Amino acid sequence: MDANGHGLTLEAIRPLFPLLERNSAGAILVDEASRLIWINACYCRLLGIDDPTSVIGRPVIEVIPHTRMPEVVRSGRPILLDIMENQGRQLVVTRLPLHDPTSGRVNGAVAFIVFDDLEPLAPLIGKYRRLQHDLAVARRALARRGSRYELADFVGASPTVLEVKRRARLAAGRTTPVLLLGETGTGKEVLAQAIHGDSPRGVHPFVAVNVAAVPENLLEAEFFGVAPGAYTGADKRTRQGKFQLADGGTLFLDEVGDMPPALQAKLLRALQEGEVEPLGSNEIKRVDVRVIAATSRDLEAMVAEGSFRSDLYYRLNVLRIQVPPLRARLADLGILCETILGRIAAESGEPRAEITAEAVAMLQQHDWPGNIRELRNVLEQTLALSEACSVIDIPELRAALPLSAQAPQATTPASSLRPLADIVADAERSALRDALDASSGNKSRAARLLGIPRSVLYDKLAKLSVNPDT
Repeated sequence: MDANGHGLTLEAIRPLFPLLERNSAGAILVDEASRLIWINACYCRLLGIDDPTSVIGRPVIEVIPHTRMPEVVRSGRPILLDIMENQGRQLVVTRLPLHDPTSGRVNGAVAFIVFDDLEPLAPLIGKYRRLQHDLAVARRALARRGSRYELADFVGASPTVLEVKRRARLAAGRTTPVLLLGETGTGKEVLAQAIHGDSPRGVHPFVAVNVAAVPENLLEAEFFGVAPGAYTGADKRTRQGKFQLADGGTLFLDEVGDMPPALQAKLLRALQEGEVEPLGSNEIKRVDVRVIAATSRDLEAMVAEGSFRSDLYYRLNVLRIQVPPLRARLADLGILCETILGRIAAESGEPRAEITAEAVAMLQQHDWPGNIRELRNVLEQTLALSEACSVIDIPELRAALPLSAQAPQATTPASSLRPLADIVADAERSALRDALDASSGNKSRAARLLGIPRSVLYDKLAKLSVNPDT
């Protein structure tokens, strides 16, 4: 300790001065109170200091406003190759803590400027920034590995579909739980993934679990994880549950109505408290998860009969989206068929098949209990059963379509029948107008809503004589 109370004496570090003078563009030394106890001539010239003795003993932050020396002294950790702004210049600085050899405590720090001109480093800095950008892109892609769908993948432009999309966009901008209600095969998971992808959590994981597909005795472990040796045969390592895997992102609970009552209470606590307790552990794990739940069951009726907890229902039912069945949106059938046939072609690598207006009209006679999933199955069967089929017409459909969809409507008077092509054309006109209305006449957006290329939209507008300005 010198006469000024400094933790380091000049005599102790004086042998380093020539080295720092020769190999740096500036160097300083501070004591355990982050007071300046030495500064070399190069740093004085850089700072415009005529008399070095005038700054000795002053807090270093007063002499060099942007320095991080107090942080190094406080933490005891070095800061290597840091870029510091000083009087409009960018300096590359390395800072090292100094430790008392007896006690080991930090009693000062030394800093030296490695570069005072970044121009020679421009190629290296540019490469570093590109690598950082590529890394960020890769991380986003990896985080979205569980989210494959966007809102455009929920195809259709009927009024009910447009309302579903409006609510989905609303949900994407919020962090509240979402409850998707609708029959099986209507596209609830597509919506869940689209909401996640469009939300601020889209760069974090999307984790889905089908409650109905997991045996009841395994559900708790599936949700909350398992501690090592929690039961006979358990892994010796910690197994994370779905809540922990979805931390920061979205947990999609499909068929939540099938959840047993005992687990409903634990799920409610996890949602309310934001914490989970792995099976066989006394340790609480904090989690930050946004929950989207879906079910094909009538939860309100289940609450009334006591098979589903009312408090859990109200916790999940914050933003509710009713997903319509296919029979309630038959105007979208033509667009859906085109989209599905395009996806089948992309997946199989075979040429894309087309479907006639008469075939679409025949599909409209079916009530579609399996919804869009059933529609895809019918189209896939049709292509599989028809060798080298490039156009799907009524004969090709008959082999795959259920008999109920092929039977004529006996109650329909012959006088009210219209040509099938006219029925389909009217349905497409209606869908086009709805999409243009919803997009305020923006054709690119209307095409995205319909799930078709913009060129196809223009062809249909011309073919069907739809004036977008009326």
